[in-house]
Amino acid sequence: MELSHPETIIMKPFTHFDDILQAVESLPPISVAVVDAEEHHVLEGVFDATQAGLITPILIGHQETIRQQWNEFPSAPAATIMSPVSGESAAECGVRLVLENQAQTLMKGWIHTDELLHPVLTHLRTGSRVSHVFLVELASYHKLLFVTDAAINIMPNLLTKAAIVNNAVSLARLLGRDAPKVAALSSVEEVKPAIPSTIDAACLSKMGQRGQIPYAIIDGPLAFDNAISLEAAQTKNIDSPVSGDVDILLVPDLDAGNILAKDLEYLAHATLAGIVLGAKVPIILPSRSDPPRSRLVSAALAKLMLQKQ
Repeated sequence: MELSHPETIIMKPFTHFDDILQAVESLPPISVAVVDAEEHHVLEGVFDATQAGLITPILIGHQETIRQQWNEFPSAPAATIMSPVSGESAAECGVRLVLENQAQTLMKGWIHTDELLHPVLTHLRTGSRVSHVFLVELASYHKLLFVTDAAINIMPNLLTKAAIVNNAVSLARLLGRDAPKVAALSSVEEVKPAIPSTIDAACLSKMGQRGQIPYAIIDGPLAFDNAISLEAAQTKNIDSPVSGDVDILLVPDLDAGNILAKDLEYLAHATLAGIVLGAKVPIILPSRSDPPRSRLVSAALAKLMLQKQ
């Protein structure tokens, strides 16, 4: 989904996932096509989101398998279950439902991300770059973190990184961050020609200063510790407006982003919500192994985005 940049932010910034859930609780549920919904872990998250009033699901996959598992949940409401038509994949079926206005958005089920995104990139593109953001809630950090891009753009060049930042900034502003602070990450905090990500980071910082990436405070290159910890930055004599108060962590490539996100989830006990930006609709894209709460918050985030559309 392509988000606009409002000129001013008047809402209080969201600092916890509960803020997002509370913001959408009075809104009607959104219709969500769940692509490849035959796995119990997926259906558990869908059931929770349905019970919370966040979504009305359309479950795509083998009907009998889905129906049997869905009916195992206590007081399971009636759900629409749909099999793809002949010659159509589950992802193509979901995209068709969006194009026909039968569904407002998509949710990744047990399908691989590349399989889901192929018809999305064919039929739901806009003029924006499609990118992914992990929204991260950590007990050890004072606000929500945005990690991008850890799921779609594999080895982005400078202009692609600028587009990725722009998407994340739009989302951060939707969540009340007037001028989100962006750390362009690398392995070191100095510009070194032998490490291309440091050059990209320095260019992005200058682009932010000159208004080429609006509404954001961007600094880089910064190593992860210098972005997260003011003390670490000061120890290394780094004077950065981002250090210790970063909102958005721009990773150098998909590998680094995926490893960072999983480290935060499994070692720092973070909860992650995943969303795809830049398409005609927001796409709920959690990891297949994510717990139900991650899918719950991802659905709430998509609901909030559609309400602001």
